Amino acid sequence: MIGLAKATGIAIGLLGDVMLGRMVGAALNQQRPETLWSAELRELAGSLDLVVCNLECCISTRGEPTTLITGKPFFFRGPPAAVDALKAMNVVAVGLANNHALDFGPDALSDTLALLHHAGIATAGAGFGLEAARSPAILAAAGLRIGLVALTDHPPEYAAAPGRWGVAHAMLRNQIPAWLLGEVETLRDRCDLVMVSPHWGPNMTTRPAGWQKRLATRLHAAGADLVAGHSAHVFHGVAWNGDPTLFDLGDVLDDYIVNRELRNDLGVFAIWRPHSVPELELVGLRLESCFTRLAREREADWIATRLERACRALGTRVTRTGSQWFTIERSS
Repeated sequence: MIGLAKATGIAIGLLGDVMLGRMVGAALNQQRPETLWSAELRELAGSLDLVVCNLECCISTRGEPTTLITGKPFFFRGPPAAVDALKAMNVVAVGLANNHALDFGPDALSDTLALLHHAGIATAGAGFGLEAARSPAILAAAGLRIGLVALTDHPPEYAAAPGRWGVAHAMLRNQIPAWLLGEVETLRDRCDLVMVSPHWGPNMTTRPAGWQKRLATRLHAAGADLVAGHSAHVFHGVAWNGDPTLFDLGDVLDDYIVNRELRNDLGVFAIWRPHSVPELELVGLRLESCFTRLAREREADWIATRLERACRALGTRVTRTGSQWFTIERSS
């Protein structure tokens, strides 16, 4: 660890799945990229030192829907303007390890990395060959070095291999890959802060599985200061393993059909201030089709009710500090 005391004061925004294809991509071709987000949400993101998200699509004008997965129903590809939509939210790094990075083949994934890097947005979790796909991003903000590792447990067909484009893939339910723990341990020596971004578990679950809890504990023991997951499309509760685990950040921007019971149109924006008080805040979001804003009134009430229940089950306490603002703390 380089300098734990120095970490006080930095504010890092954490977003779950950002999908900029299909109807969102069509909207990007008809309006300014920043208008996918409300002005007050963009202002909040801009007040932070940096924002990190899971990019749930490729960004390209090339490629065809992949045939690697028989019967795959959804293919997500955003236009080049998607990069500006990310920049409008102060996104400086994205995880690409997920089940949509290769939806339009290796050329589209190659374009994705090139467009993001040209815009100054770092990437983790995908690349050409195993080493590149598993390599972390190292970010600089507020005088600190922040390491980001991204990986996914699905689909195996998208896994990077020697001489092949793909994502950092690992079967996580039964074992923890040595390369993952090794990356975290190496970053612990090189960086002030270490974040792990796993795309794990099935869609539309409301709580973490036992194997996810065990893996989070091992990642923190290896040196992760934060574990921030995604994949379920709905947010989960937060646990504290010495440091915070956000098991699932849910969706942030998309054009998906809304499940009226699970409410995948209501999400959270996490703000992490390492070693400060409070250390972790969540801000409620409302996802309208191709547009995201802060949650209001009954929307925020619904988020509060489910968040309190989910966190209580994991041993953490939720305090509502504003209409759509919440702090998460260890239970006493």
